[in-house]
Amino acid sequence: MDRLGVMEVFVLAVETGSFSAVGRRLGLGQPTVSKLIAQLEERLGSRLLLRSTRGLAPTEAGEAYYRRAREILAQVNEADAMVQQCRAGLSGRLRVSAPVTFARLHIIPHLSNFLREHPGLELEILLDDGNVDLISAGIDVALRLGEQADSALVARRLSRCEMRVLGTPAYFAARGMPASPQGLQDHDLVLYSPKPGMGQQWLFCRGDERIAVRGRGRLTLSAAEGMRAAVLAGLGLGIASEWMFAPELARGEVVVALPGWQLPTLELWTLLPAGRELSAKARAFLTFVAGLPSVGQGPEHAGVE
Repeated sequence: MDRLGVMEVFVLAVETGSFSAVGRRLGLGQPTVSKLIAQLEERLGSRLLLRSTRGLAPTEAGEAYYRRAREILAQVNEADAMVQQCRAGLSGRLRVSAPVTFARLHIIPHLSNFLREHPGLELEILLDDGNVDLISAGIDVALRLGEQADSALVARRLSRCEMRVLGTPAYFAARGMPASPQGLQDHDLVLYSPKPGMGQQWLFCRGDERIAVRGRGRLTLSAAEGMRAAVLAGLGLGIASEWMFAPELARGEVVVALPGWQLPTLELWTLLPAGRELSAKARAFLTFVAGLPSVGQGPEHAGVE
C-alpha cells in the first residue's frame, strides 16, 4: 500500500479506535491493518498508537501526525473533486459571503449569466457587511472590502476602486461646493461606521500635498445601505467608493466634489480559511466577479490566478 493509503489507514484507526473497524471500512483483514500501522511506526521511528483492551488511543506524536495527515487527505480529496468537477461541469452548492450593498449593485443583477453557464450549481450568498466566521458559517469563499488583517485567513486582492466625496446636485446647489478638504468641516457629512464608536479619518492627496480630515457628522449609520439612502436624500456628503454609488454617478444623481484630490483606494478581497485550496466552483465564481464591467479588471486580480 502506498504512503497515502497507509496514512488513510492510520487516520481511520484514530477515528474509529479499532483495527477491525478500519478493516471493515477498507475491506482489509485486521492483521493487515495492524501490520500496516506497525510498518508506519517503524518507518517514522515513533510509537503512534497505544493499544489496550478498551481500544486504540494516539500518543502525543500520533495526535500530531493524525492532525496533519487528516489535512493532507482532505486536500487530496479536494484536488480529486476539483478535477472531476472540471470534467463533468460544476455541480453542488457554493456558499459565498459578500458585502450587502456591493453584492446588490454589482453581483446579483448579473447572476443569471453565471447560473445559466453552470446549470448544475446551487449558489447561496450570505449578505453581511461584518466579518463572518468562514469556517463556522460553512463559507467556501468570501468577498470583503477594505483592509484585511486576519492571520487565520488567506486574502487575495481581486480589484480596487476610487474613493470620492459625493453629494446630490440639490445639496450642492443649497450649500455650495467645498473648495478644499478642510472645507468639509463646514458641510454636513453622512458617516458610515459599521462598529459603534469607530472613528473616521481621511487622507487627501494632491501632488505633494497631504491633508488629514477627521470625520464629523450629525448622522452616522451602521449599514452602507443607510448611508446611500441618506446621501441620496440630500442629508449630507458621503465619502464612499464609486462602487457604492455607481448607478447614481452614471445618471448624474450624485456628483463628485474635490475632483482634484485623491483618497486611498478601496480594495475588494477574496478570503479563504488558511490551508484551504480554492475549489473549482469558487474559482469560477471569482472569475465571473472579476469579469464584471462594474468591478473592473487589472493585474492585481490574484484571487483568480
